[in-house]
Amino acid sequence: MNIEEAKREIINTVRAYTLKDETGEYRIPVEKQRPMLLVGPPGIGKTAIMQQVAEELHIGLVSYTITHHTRQSAIGLPFIVKKEYGGKEYSATEYTMSEIIASVYDEIARTGVKEGILFLDEINCVSETLAPTMLQFLQYKTFGSHKVPDGYIIVTAGNPPQYNKSVRDFDIVTLDRVRKIGIEEDFEVWKKYAVRNGVHGAILAYLAIHKENFYSIRMEVEEKYFVTARGWEDLSRILYAYEALGIPITRELAAEYLQDPEIAKDFADYYALYQKYRDDYRTEDILEGHYAEKSLRIAAAPFDEKLSLIGLLTDSLNQEFIAYARACDTEKEVFASLKAMRSETGDFPGVLSEETKKKAQALRRALDAGILSREEIRSRKETVSALEALERGLKEKQAGGELPSFADAKAWFQERERKRGEEIQKTGSHLSHAFEFLARCFGEGQEMVIFLSELAGSYYALRFIRECGNDAYYHYNRLLLLKDRQEELIKEVSEVLLQL
Repeated sequence: MNIEEAKREIINTVRAYTLKDETGEYRIPVEKQRPMLLVGPPGIGKTAIMQQVAEELHIGLVSYTITHHTRQSAIGLPFIVKKEYGGKEYSATEYTMSEIIASVYDEIARTGVKEGILFLDEINCVSETLAPTMLQFLQYKTFGSHKVPDGYIIVTAGNPPQYNKSVRDFDIVTLDRVRKIGIEEDFEVWKKYAVRNGVHGAILAYLAIHKENFYSIRMEVEEKYFVTARGWEDLSRILYAYEALGIPITRELAAEYLQDPEIAKDFADYYALYQKYRDDYRTEDILEGHYAEKSLRIAAAPFDEKLSLIGLLTDSLNQEFIAYARACDTEKEVFASLKAMRSETGDFPGVLSEETKKKAQALRRALDAGILSREEIRSRKETVSALEALERGLKEKQAGGELPSFADAKAWFQERERKRGEEIQKTGSHLSHAFEFLARCFGEGQEMVIFLSELAGSYYALRFIRECGNDAYYHYNRLLLLKDRQEELIKEVSEVLLQL
């Protein structure tokens, strides 16, 4: 299965394993809850989905790369205790709590969340001395004499032997006690994740043309050359940072993340072209509807160049769609806070100050618990910042001798909404202009189909269209659907005629 299917399977498993009956007991007894074993090539996203699952389910997460551990840190250190057997006292060996088990209890104490995931990576690469302990752990959910707390689901991961010489094969007895899930790379699945998480447009455009370079591992006699999903995502982050600093993007930089010299060179060359296309076609002018006649030459350009321009347009639009979603989420939080204060009487600036403090404290607690996604963190931080800005404005008014009230907060919020409405209208206009430009250049050809497909694969694009609408999108999407249906009917009629 692909990484998205594996993520859904983990979510379903956590929900099933933590389901309780009417007496409060787990429907599947803890001892019958098989650990999950994810097996797939390196850099495919096995570790990343653990954080996503924990954030979506608002549960705890404790992660370890097990190869970093010795037998002592896994099962604890021995110490001598006195015990009585048959009326005589003997010295006996016991063990301190495993560092890994202790970390789970620490996470429960820190967050107050009693259910979560214990994730152990590289489980099939443990040292020879630790191997028996790992087998015991998978079978009985214990390290030494210490058990994983009930409510914590065990998920492990490992690489197939062709990628790691240290891999140990599990025996049938062990495999019969785990849920083994094989994971394969899938560009289309990763692309949806990449768009939602803001992976650089040059990377997405390049991989749309060269899908074969998304994930590549080749072994030679003395060298290993590889490119992984992790490499592309990390490269994206450094591209944004270098661009902000004005630092040139070189082949050498690409090769630090894409450890295949041919692919690194190919991407670096494409990146330079991507920037050239941005300057030549001036995508910002196209979105404003002021494109020059020279931009229309794209109709006769090579197909790779057409795909690059479509990538530039969708990347620019996605940035606006993301900004819309974030502003919308923040405004909902701000509105809820103001609504809660509406019925308060007395010193409104004081009431606002208390509400702002509560929001900031709740955010700190949530950050400490580590149960928020990056977007939830961003939204809550922006909400606190907005309320603090309102508070400062009301205090300035109060210092000038005026008596601030809820009406002032209402006016402030309405002004924010007015500005947000202008941004929504601007984004919708940009989307419509993109359709107009592509229709003028390509009509309803495959380029338009690709553009619509890119929008359909973007969570933020679909959210904007669903919540704000766009006549141009509905128009061209409907035409293409009708065209597809017409072609299907012609094909069906032709098949019938052939049978007569």
